[in-house]
Amino acid sequence: MAPAITLAADAPTLSPANTGFMLICSALVMLMTPGLAFFYGGMVRVKSTLNMLMMSFISLGIITILWVLYGFSAAFGTDSGGFIGWNSDWVGLSNIGLTELWDGYTIPIFVFMVFQLMFAIITPALISGALADRVKFSAWALFITLWATVVYFPVAHWVWGAGGWAYELGVIDFAGGTAVHINAGAAALGVILVIGKRVGFKKDPMRPHSLPLVMLGAGLLWFGWFGFNAGSWLGNDDGVGALMFVNTQVATAAAMLAWLAYEKIRHGAFTTLGAASGAVAGLVAITPSGGAVSPLGAIAVGAIAGVLCAMAVGLKYRFNYDDSLDVVGVHLVGGVVGSLLIGFFATGKGQSTATGVFYGNHSFDQLWKQCAGVFAVLGYSLVVSAILAFALDRTIGMRVTEDDEVAGIDQAEHAETAYDFSGAGGGAARTAVPAGVSDTASKKVDA
Repeated sequence: MAPAITLAADAPTLSPANTGFMLICSALVMLMTPGLAFFYGGMVRVKSTLNMLMMSFISLGIITILWVLYGFSAAFGTDSGGFIGWNSDWVGLSNIGLTELWDGYTIPIFVFMVFQLMFAIITPALISGALADRVKFSAWALFITLWATVVYFPVAHWVWGAGGWAYELGVIDFAGGTAVHINAGAAALGVILVIGKRVGFKKDPMRPHSLPLVMLGAGLLWFGWFGFNAGSWLGNDDGVGALMFVNTQVATAAAMLAWLAYEKIRHGAFTTLGAASGAVAGLVAITPSGGAVSPLGAIAVGAIAGVLCAMAVGLKYRFNYDDSLDVVGVHLVGGVVGSLLIGFFATGKGQSTATGVFYGNHSFDQLWKQCAGVFAVLGYSLVVSAILAFALDRTIGMRVTEDDEVAGIDQAEHAETAYDFSGAGGGAARTAVPAGVSDTASKKVDA
């Protein structure tokens, strides 16, 4: 989509209100990546906590630079064949006017650019949860560099770029069900099928080490998701952004309750991990659909996603793939559910006039379009991600050694540990003082 300021009398003009709103939404989406780091960090064992945090945080660095250099141009530049965009003026962002408006909107290109940057950052970070405990940090950094370039940037163009084939087909994805969640979930599945399972999978206990950290991360994700979803309308002049805000809250609540109900029936307890995971499942499912469904539809989307995702997280034990933190079960399945349910619950009164099977003329037309978008993104991301992982594994190696994995990837890859227990026990540890050393000297030793 080429940047342009139309000179017609009815051309949009810069809106300080919408610009400020979008900058706030961009900051909220940025907060989601540290939130995700805490969410994942609490779910792993103690010896992997820092590595899990770093796998999210490094995306803030790498993807930001790629986006400035060529990512924004590839995702949102002038279309080429429906599959990729390009605008040489956007390379390095050096030829964009400070007040030059995003085409057809009342916000500067720079504001749209930075908002979409935050989407690009969190998407590869989502993949990391499936790979916990066993991936070299250097290999991960190289993987997300390549993955963003050949998977995320093109897929973002398909779905949101003017001229992208999914965009032109009429696939509805308000804020990233396909481009973000299905994309990341399918990538996670592709990589774990290549690199294999953790040492001790299905044998050793691998319980979350800090459920309070998980709940904190889930809360930050829920909070930031309002910017992620409501901000995707790029303003709120007609109420669609407000509808998305409401539906985000409603679907998340419904999914959390549905997951807990399923968990109680199936396992006999309401767990904090279930509450957090259910909330994230609802957030994922409403992301593509919230601008097209009513609040009652959002309850249905959230409840269905909550149950199906809760069921899906157990598939790794049945099919013997090691999705460490349920990225496939929550993000891939939740993204597919939310995207396909648009074909049933779209009212025609929100972001699009398209209606689902339960509304309007009860046509399956939108459902078929959603299927095309869902399975094209899923297949492309799965295959290309597996190829990238295979190539890296056969060259530099994707996995740490078995000894390093057992001892702890934090020490092996970062030479640090998340928690220092040396002073545990109610008092300061005192260094033993050899005979003949004065008390003054011993204080220096302690210091």
